[in-house]
Order: sequence, then C-alpha cells, then structure tokens
Amino acid sequence: MKNIISLCFLVACLPLIAVSQNIMPVPSSVQPGSGYLRIDSSFSLSIHGKKNQRIEAAVLRFLKRLSSQTGILLRIDGGRYNAAASLVIRYDTTPDSFPRLSEDESYSLHIAESGARLDAKTFAGVLYGLETFLQLVEVGADGFRARHVEIEDQPRFPWRGLLIDACRHWMPVEVIKRNLDGMAMVKMNVLHWHLSEDQGFRVESKKFPKLHELGSDGNYYTQREIREVITYAADRGIRVVPEFDMPGHTTAWFVGHPEIASGPGPYQIERKWGVFDPSMDPTSETTYKFLDTFIGEMAALFPDEYFHIGGDEVTGKQWDANPQIQEFKRKNNLNDNHALQVYFNRRVLAIVKKHGKKMIGWDEIFHPDLPKDIIVQSWRGQKFLAEGAKQGYQGLLSFGYYLDLIRPASYHYSIEPADSTIKSLSSDQQKKILGGESCMWAEYVTPENVDSRIWPRNAAIAERLWSVATTNDVDDMYRRLEITGKRLELLGLTHRTSYIQMLERIAGVQSIEPLKTFADVVEPVKGYERGRTRPHTSLTPMNRLVDAARPESDVARRFARLVEELIAGRISNDDKTLLVGFLKSWSDNDPKLQPMIAGNQLLDGIGPLSKDLSDAAAVGLRLVEIVSSSGKLANEDAISFKQVIERAEKPRAALLLMVVPSIKKLYTAVVQ
Repeated sequence: MKNIISLCFLVACLPLIAVSQNIMPVPSSVQPGSGYLRIDSSFSLSIHGKKNQRIEAAVLRFLKRLSSQTGILLRIDGGRYNAAASLVIRYDTTPDSFPRLSEDESYSLHIAESGARLDAKTFAGVLYGLETFLQLVEVGADGFRARHVEIEDQPRFPWRGLLIDACRHWMPVEVIKRNLDGMAMVKMNVLHWHLSEDQGFRVESKKFPKLHELGSDGNYYTQREIREVITYAADRGIRVVPEFDMPGHTTAWFVGHPEIASGPGPYQIERKWGVFDPSMDPTSETTYKFLDTFIGEMAALFPDEYFHIGGDEVTGKQWDANPQIQEFKRKNNLNDNHALQVYFNRRVLAIVKKHGKKMIGWDEIFHPDLPKDIIVQSWRGQKFLAEGAKQGYQGLLSFGYYLDLIRPASYHYSIEPADSTIKSLSSDQQKKILGGESCMWAEYVTPENVDSRIWPRNAAIAERLWSVATTNDVDDMYRRLEITGKRLELLGLTHRTSYIQMLERIAGVQSIEPLKTFADVVEPVKGYERGRTRPHTSLTPMNRLVDAARPESDVARRFARLVEELIAGRISNDDKTLLVGFLKSWSDNDPKLQPMIAGNQLLDGIGPLSKDLSDAAAVGLRLVEIVSSSGKLANEDAISFKQVIERAEKPRAALLLMVVPSIKKLYTAVVQ
C-alpha cells in the first residue's frame, strides 16, 4: 500500500497534563519513559499488513483527529518498513466483514525517540492502539508531542456494551452514530440496540409492514439505515446486537398484529411508562409461525451471531384471563406462568437457532432446561450471574450500570463484575462472565439530552470492563473523566453543549448566569423517583430544568472536597477563598433568579428550591466561620440551622440540591 494523505484541520487542541496518566480506560501495563516523540510537519505513518479498506479508513480517521488536535499537515508512508516513519502500524490478520465476540483485542504501543510502533493481531487491536496514541498527545513548550512509553494492553472482559433504547423516545440515526464514536473512543465493543417496546416498534419489516407502519408513529429505521449503522459500527470495531422484546413489552407489535396477542385488544401504542399486561400468546402456532418469519428477516438484516429476545417483566395477567391458555397449561403440565414462559423460550430458541443465531435474554429467561449456549443478561446482580455460571451458562452484568437512574460515576465505577460472589466460583465458571453492558433506557431522554445522560459517566463503566480490577482510584478516575469528557465533546458528542443550549432556551432573552449558577449545583432525582413526582408520557416535552440538569454536579463534588479539607484542617488559603466564594454566589443568587422564574413554566416549582439554596448557603457561610475558628454552634442557632438544612434536603421539581450534604457536614462538625 502506497498512499500519501495530507490533512490539515485548524481546530483548537486539547492540552493535557501528566500524559501517560491521562488514558481512559487505563491500559493493562504502562511503563512511561523520560522523553518525548515530537509531532510536527515531519510526522509520518506507515502501515504494514495486507491491504484492507477498513484499516485504511481507520487510519484516515485517526489522522483527521490528530490533525484536529495539532493543526499539523500529516501523511502516510506505505510500502516496506520505513525507519523514518514516525508511527509504524503492523497487524497480522485482515478484519472480517463484521467484528465477532472473543477476537483478540490486544495491542502493544511503544513510543521512543526513534519513533512509535503499534503492533496488533487484529483490526480491533489496531483501533484501540490508535485511540490510546491520540490520548497520549499533549502540547508542550516546544510544540506537540507524545511521551515515551511502553504499553501492553488488552481488555479484562470480551463483552463491553452500551444499550440504547430507541423505543420509549425515538433516537435518530445521527444520535446512534455519534454515540458509536464515543463508544469506540473508550473501547466499548457492543451496541445493544433496543428496537421494540410498548411505546414503539422501530425497524422496517418488509415481511410485516404493519409493525412499523402502525406501531412507530412514523419513527423507525429503514433497513437501509440499519445496514448503514451496522457498517459504521463495524468500522469502529463495534458489534450491533438487536433486541426485540418478547413475549412481554409488546403492545406496539399488536397494533398491527393483534392475532399474536394473548388478549383480544384493540391495541394502541402505549404512551405511559411502566410494565403493561399485553403479551404474546405462547400457546398459539400462529405466534410461532409469525416469529419464524420475522426472526428470519431480522437475522438476515443483523449479521451479529447473537439475537436478544428480552424476556423480562411479563405480568402474566393476559395469560391468566385467557381460558384457552389456561387449558393449554393444564394439558401440558405447566404449573405456573414461569413454566409457560420457559415453554415459549424453548420454542423461540429453536427459531433463533434455525436462523443461525444464539439467544440472549434478561434474567427472566434463565432456566436450567435451556441449552448452555444462551447468554443471560442480569439486571438483578452478580448473585444471579453466579448461579447461572455454576450451571454452565454465560452471563452479562447490567446491574449497577443503569445510566438512566442518574447515579454518580463513582457508583458505577464501584460495581465490580467479578465481585466476591463471582470470585468464589471455579476458574472455568468465572470465564462464563463475559462482561457487561451499561443501559440507557429512554423514558426521560430525547435526542437533545441523551448524550448528557450517557457521557461522560459511561466512560467509567467502560474502564471497569476494560481495565484490571485494581484500577479503582475514584479521585483519579474523576480527574481523567473530566479530560475524557472534553475529548468526547470534540469528537462530536453533545453532553456539554446541550446543557448550555437548553439553559439558554429556558432563560429566553434574560441572562443565563443566575440560572446556570443554580443549575450547576442541582441534579435530577435518583432511581425511579421522577416517575412518582409528576406524570409523564412519551408525548411530554422534555425541556424543563430537570431535563437540562446534569446527572452529576462537578461543582458540588468540588465543593464537597473543599468542605472535607476545611473540616480536616488542611485547606489552603486559596481553597478557602474558593469555598467562601461558592457559598456567597449561591447566597446572593436567589434575588437574581426569581425574576426569571416568575411566569416561566419551564421553571415551574423552582422558586422554593432557589430560596432553599440561598438560605442553606447563608447558613454555610456562618458554619465556615465557626469551623475556621474551631468554635461550636450555639444551641439557639443549631435549631434554626438544622431546619434550613432539612428543608433544603428535600427534592423539589424533581431536583436535588447537591451542595446541601456538604453544608450538613459543616453543621455536624460544629454542633454541640
């Protein structure tokens, strides 16, 4: 291959510090050197391996991004080994048309004064090595450079996925593609695409066009778009696993095809959230004939060897109310609805196998009578994975990785797939745990804010699935996560820009600053609490402050660190000034924000919370004075201060003031 490619993109670069420590996910082995490889106009790249279009395209993307960081003209020098090339890429095998589970993803990257060398056995290894090289680039006093380093790297788990739900809220192709780019940057390798649900059926079916024509509100992916996304993903080393939920979560199927339902209907697309009763009729041969044709069509469309059938949260109420289904259970000695679902799963498994696929499902599909080549995806936890592994079943962990529950990155980072329960298994049983997947369920996200709910927290999960278990320093994770978040935004994700844009829309013609000061220290309520605070449907606009607010407040976390340093007596004068400045800005903000709140429906319910922040910050200022003087809070003040803090702790408008726990720590430190 002899190509010379010149690219020049004069885009602002991202300065980095402590370069060898700024990689995410952390490689298996990093041995930093003492010098640097200069990246200037003489930088060149040489590819060694069998000519392949996918490799060439990956190198072009790499050069484009490197040029964006440096603004430097770059080129490829092909052919035989060229000692003058700055970066030599060598690989052993040409990539398959599509990535597969358990291919060798290892790579080695050596950067020295004489140049850099990237060695990999597969396309995936080349991709990951190039991503790591990009993260090593920094700007120094004499220009751009990459630190001398020796890296030997490979993933801890072969399955590192992200589920994107495109059903409860529609996610256009451009949303999927930019998130694939983000996944590739943090070395995730599976897009779990949730494509059918009570609220929508999202794939064009040429065999059963009523599925998408009547079950999607017109929002569905054409088969051409599906193939486009699959190719886009494959070029980035990512497999695409489709999920078509069955026998439950199927209301949208029945709008066009009530003949496969357990109840008579009529059916319409569900607009609310929750677990609903409609489910497929597992006793009807019509159902299996339909699924045979449908799964055959989808198996031909999606090339990955795995096919996800969902299988979760079947209420069984339609089955209980159907006399024919009850009679079927009696005749076939099926004692309960779980046994009936096992019967359904066996029948579907035979269909999936017939069309050359392997079956995946959620916890509920597990049964010891099923063949051992299925994969059980667990939302219940490692205990359930361990039980399956003992019986020979492979598993994936999603417990603890539900991004939609708005937990902090530190929480997700603490969820270890191979915890003590898994480590108690035999070596062979432990190998049954293939990895895990983060999940972005879409009840409360739209294309506008979905990136902010996935990134950058998803990078912490990616690291947990890639890096060795001893990579667990939370403070260092957050330091690198901030850098990674900026890199992701430069890559095209919108988790930072959408925040500002949404706040600007809420503020209208008024200054955004008072709103941003407030929004920077609030987070949406956690878990499933939002569904209890205000009714929502798939038609409810997601444009209020709770939709713009970040899942994790960086300001609140920084404030918490300052409070801990103050209480411990080790805070610097500069940091104390910063701490007091935070509290003063919050104390003074309410009079500035209230005029914006008045009459603004997008800020409905925010007024009392803004006042709570102001009052709590005023209390905080007084508490800082007392802590600084090693004093104690007078009894008469303790009661009133406690009331202010307790009031500010309560959620309002589905939002939480995230600085209040730290103010409460100040209170606890000085109360008599």
